[in-house]
Amino acid sequence: MKAFSIILILVFSFVSQLVGSNWPAWRGPTGNGLAKNEKFPSEFTNEKNIKWKISLPGSGSSTPAIWEDYIFVTSGINSKDGLTCFDRGGEKRWSHTFGNERRGKHKNGSGSNPSPVTDGENVFVYYKTGTLASVDFKGQEKWKRNLQKDFGADSLWWDLGTSPVLVGDLIVIAVMQEYEGGDPKTKEDSYLVAFSKANGKLIWKTNRTYKVKAETGQSYTTPLVVGEKGKETIITFGSDHLTGHRASDGKLLWDCGGYNSANKAMWRVIASPSISDGIVVVPYGRKGYFAGVKASGVGDITKTNRLWVHDVGADVPSPIATNGKAYLVTDRGQIFCFNLESGDLVWNQKLPRSSSSYYSSPVITGDRMILAREDGAVMVMRLLDSGFDLLSVNNMGERLIASPIPLDGFLYLRGSKHLFCIGE
Repeated sequence: MKAFSIILILVFSFVSQLVGSNWPAWRGPTGNGLAKNEKFPSEFTNEKNIKWKISLPGSGSSTPAIWEDYIFVTSGINSKDGLTCFDRGGEKRWSHTFGNERRGKHKNGSGSNPSPVTDGENVFVYYKTGTLASVDFKGQEKWKRNLQKDFGADSLWWDLGTSPVLVGDLIVIAVMQEYEGGDPKTKEDSYLVAFSKANGKLIWKTNRTYKVKAETGQSYTTPLVVGEKGKETIITFGSDHLTGHRASDGKLLWDCGGYNSANKAMWRVIASPSISDGIVVVPYGRKGYFAGVKASGVGDITKTNRLWVHDVGADVPSPIATNGKAYLVTDRGQIFCFNLESGDLVWNQKLPRSSSSYYSSPVITGDRMILAREDGAVMVMRLLDSGFDLLSVNNMGERLIASPIPLDGFLYLRGSKHLFCIGE
């Protein structure tokens, strides 16, 4: 356990050096929604303290990826899966399309829910259609394939949510959709799959075949990648199991089940786990469940590694684990802070009441938490030992589902119609 914690510290120390210039994936360089202490205006609107705002070409709920002077945003473009590149000054560089779009079912969903990810040379995109593609920074498509054509149709009840992650020379996707019941002719297994970043060639595929009841196998979460270079572990959650897989070949190293001990139906999961100091915090929102698990060991760690459990949960916003604490934001705007190791409640406090919910995941920068509500309100608060001090409620005037990006003294927000850059 001590060795694993040291590894995580080394990894996070390394990625923290990148935060000042890049935000390469949905939850930033660490995959945990953490940024360095960024200074940006606490009060803003869609007109006040706006450095620039850009009209987007179509619908999408993904969070942009940013690398140096390149901003990558996925969306529909003329009813096709699209990728648009802007510079940090708000000027469009190029756009690219990949084939006909498959539109979202949910009011806050789209065909472009998964967020892009970049390694600084190429950007990788994934869509509800099943299309996975690589594009270079000049907008040239390097390769493209379709997971649904390769491995079977999408059987999710709702819109694709998981985003791709990079590990070494691989791009990894979690496809978790298995459920017990329904039409056996259309039932598809859940799986993790890895492809070569260079050419899209299949490197490995690992089926995740836990037997669960209807919808419980369906997961919209994004995996975590932890560990030293060449020995990384991929951690993912779905089908009532948190699992750790060897990144090089997908082999299952350990699993932790028992979150849905009564084996109920409709236990699908949307919020992604977070990790700090070797402890994964696991949200289960629909039934109200939040757990801390030691991410170590071999085989079944269900009885040995679950440190604590609480009967609160968040359905959509993902938690943040950092500095010995675990922060959980519920869909209705209540924030809980727990001791990461013991699970003891440190504090809980409610945000202003609203008929709207929180679909965006929070971001912490320094002592501030930034959180967007679906109606376009962006909360900026200072985190304290005993709660939070709400600094501002900022109305952007359009729907906000993507997560905020605090970077280099600016705050980037992707709305339903515009991409905003907040700054003085």
